[in-house]
Order: sequence, then structure tokens, then C-alpha cells
Amino acid sequence: MRTQHKLIALSAAVAVFLSLAGQSFAAEAPFTDLNQVTETEKITLLQSQGYLHGVGSDRFMPYAELTAAQGIQLMVNSLGLNIDFIKFVKQPQATDYYPKADNDAWYAKALVIAAYHHVDVTADLDPQAVWTREEFTYQLMNTMEANIALPMVKIAPVDVADEKDIAGDRIGAIQRALALHIVTLDESGKFRPQEPMTRIEAAVLVYHALQYIEKHTVPVTE
Repeated sequence: MRTQHKLIALSAAVAVFLSLAGQSFAAEAPFTDLNQVTETEKITLLQSQGYLHGVGSDRFMPYAELTAAQGIQLMVNSLGLNIDFIKFVKQPQATDYYPKADNDAWYAKALVIAAYHHVDVTADLDPQAVWTREEFTYQLMNTMEANIALPMVKIAPVDVADEKDIAGDRIGAIQRALALHIVTLDESGKFRPQEPMTRIEAAVLVYHALQYIEKHTVPVTE
């Protein structure tokens, strides 16, 4: 039953997100540093729904490197993850699961939620560590598949020019992300797995993931 409740909430959150596409919103101040960005509409929509936050009051810093804390917060927000279905005797803290975390930091609640939603990070997680393209893509796919009822699909592996640079236990998730059009290769057919993931790249991946979820979520029945 808990799983059903989570799936219903997730589906509803994604439906709201996509139903509002193209509308105007009176949310927090719009980002002022997107002039040279081609994915402005996607970023604006994610921001308007509270899934995406800037650095400071009005800057998104699209080409800054994505940290683990930022990546986890983005996944938790956009996938509608929460721990409302759990009754705690003692309120959990981020350091209960990740000792290097700061319980007073902006990301603390997201780390607690991540611990209960199969986000595949170890206890020695450094919230300030930079996530690579491989790491964020893997984490997004793993978290999405672990928490949302999606159909099983048979994929034809994509030829990735630099697949040798992808960790063996991450190839499957990245191949699925490619097959589902959540991520794409560059003009040379490379994924560039060990390059830092930028904030805008992560946001675009999340946007595409939400589109896929809306179209393919398996209906939940009581």
C-alpha cells in the first residue's frame, strides 16, 4: 500500500508538471543568466514548479559543475519523493545516513528522503563532491526506476564510442537512458562519462525523464 501511495503521488506530480508546460508562472524571480542557453523554456518550467533552484536569488549558473547535494535535491524534488508515509519515533537527520553531511544545510532533508527511496549512494557520500555525467545519469535512472511503476522495455544497445570509459555496473542504466531519449550522445557518438555533469545538463535530463514518465507510467490500482 505504501508503494501504491508513493506511485500515485509521483504520477500526480509529473502530470501537474507537464500539464502546466507553456504557461506563465509567478514563482520565484526568474533566472537572469540564461541568455546564452538554448534550453531556457525547460529550465524555466522546472524552476516554476519548484524542482529547480538557483545559486543566490536569481542566478542558475547553468554551466557550473553539479554537486552530489544538488543532484540529489533535483531528483527528490522532480520525482516528488517524500517520507510522509513513514511515522518516526525520532526525527531522522542527514548524518544518521551520511556522516559527512551537515544537518543544517539546505540539502539535509533531501538526503534523508534519498535514504528511504533507494538512491544508490554510499554512507561516505560527500555532498559537495562533483558528480560526473555517468554518476548523475545512473542515479537518475536508478531512482526513477526504483520509485515509479514503468513498463519493462527491451532495448537495442546503442553504440557508444567511449563505452570503455563507463563503469561496468553503470552501462545498463546509461544504455536505458539513451534508449528512452533521456540523454543523448554528442556529435562524435561519445557520452563523455567522466566529465563533470553541469547544472543545465542535469536539468535537461530531468525534464526528459519527466516527459517519459508521463507517457509510460503504469496505472496504479488499489
